[in-house]
Amino acid sequence: MNDGWIRYLPGFVRKRLEGRHVLLEAIGNTGWLFADRLLRMGVGLIVGVWIARYLGPSQYGILNYAASFVTLFSAIALLGLEAIIVRDLVRYPEREREILGTTFFLRFVAGIVSYFIAVAAIFVIRPDDRLTHLMVGIIGWVLIFGSFDTIDLWFQSQVRSKYVVYAKNAGFLIAAGLRVAFIVVKAPIIAFAVANAAEIGLGAVGLLMVYRRSGQRISRWKNSFPLARRLFTESWPLLLSGIVFMVYLRIDQVLLGQLANDREVGIYAAAVRVAELWFFIPTAIVSSVFPNIVRTKENDENEFYARLQKLYNLLAFIGYAIAIPGSLLAGLIIKLLFGAPYAAATPMLVLLLWSDIFAILAVARNAYLLAMNWSWVLWLMVLAGAVSNVLLNYMLIPHYGGVGAAVASLVSYWIAAHGACYFYKPLRRTANMLTRALIYPRFW
Repeated sequence: MNDGWIRYLPGFVRKRLEGRHVLLEAIGNTGWLFADRLLRMGVGLIVGVWIARYLGPSQYGILNYAASFVTLFSAIALLGLEAIIVRDLVRYPEREREILGTTFFLRFVAGIVSYFIAVAAIFVIRPDDRLTHLMVGIIGWVLIFGSFDTIDLWFQSQVRSKYVVYAKNAGFLIAAGLRVAFIVVKAPIIAFAVANAAEIGLGAVGLLMVYRRSGQRISRWKNSFPLARRLFTESWPLLLSGIVFMVYLRIDQVLLGQLANDREVGIYAAAVRVAELWFFIPTAIVSSVFPNIVRTKENDENEFYARLQKLYNLLAFIGYAIAIPGSLLAGLIIKLLFGAPYAAATPMLVLLLWSDIFAILAVARNAYLLAMNWSWVLWLMVLAGAVSNVLLNYMLIPHYGGVGAAVASLVSYWIAAHGACYFYKPLRRTANMLTRALIYPRFW
């Protein structure tokens, strides 16, 4: 591994890092993930705001409704295989081609199935809305293109995220350029649906290119039906968790479109875009440091929980550091970014920023559950959040619109991440640890 970048750090930091290759590898991997998200955050925000201003709340709502609707079916296309495949690639490198080939086959078939389910469902839910039918039909192609993310799993197993960053950001930047061009030529809303699908398709091409440059070939992959059966047997609890998770992550915008109107979806989507800007931070931190935390469990369980508490403390600190100033500046942020037509998004943004604290903590809590092989417990936690989210949305949206949807998100995120842990005895220790983090968050 190339650790040359540490020479640019201050001397006292450099001395503590020199020779600690596992830590340096985690920091380097996290750095690439951060660079990826920072680029997407910056460019995505600028272009996204431009699109929102160009389309206006109603058409922007249609675009986000269609994208959220497709996202509901993405868990079916993914099959819950991510963590399992990365684990198996690390454990059984000699079976790499078989694992990758089987995973791609399963995901490709699942992508096609989920695409047709999504298209059929939108015809049932909105039988007379031809525009939304077309939007879902176009954006839905991301479900099939996503099968090429199998290559991403291989790079994750090698802790070489920078190559995935190269590939996916190339597609992202080209698609961002397309979106800007569509705004300049005053293209119709359908063009932006095409750009959504094109971004994932271009990312797939980029993954194929960097995989080939790494000396690998997908032509060497092979499919194994016995392995497919084993993977599906192991992954079905995670598949169910993924389906439920996507429901409680995106059902708010879908129900807003059904129970309110597309304009309310557009205003709410503006608040969501700002609130989700920072979510890459906990994801990048947990994905890079949690494997090392898990390793300590084999030798010292007390140290394992001590490090886990520090992770919870850090994530809670980050959540508050975003929510408090964000709440104070919410009105100004919405006005500067989206303009007067989106002013009603201000209270929605405040509520969503506070719900982010629980969503951030859930990233680490979920990783802990998977490390303990409690995937079915994770499913129950997410199910509790999803059920409460749907029920609260049905109760609140007809009376309060997008603000009601934001309240539903805040309460359901707390239930899924924290509150539900108290109802399962083995998780009460985790619940208490999360409570300590919320009461006394720390950066160190």
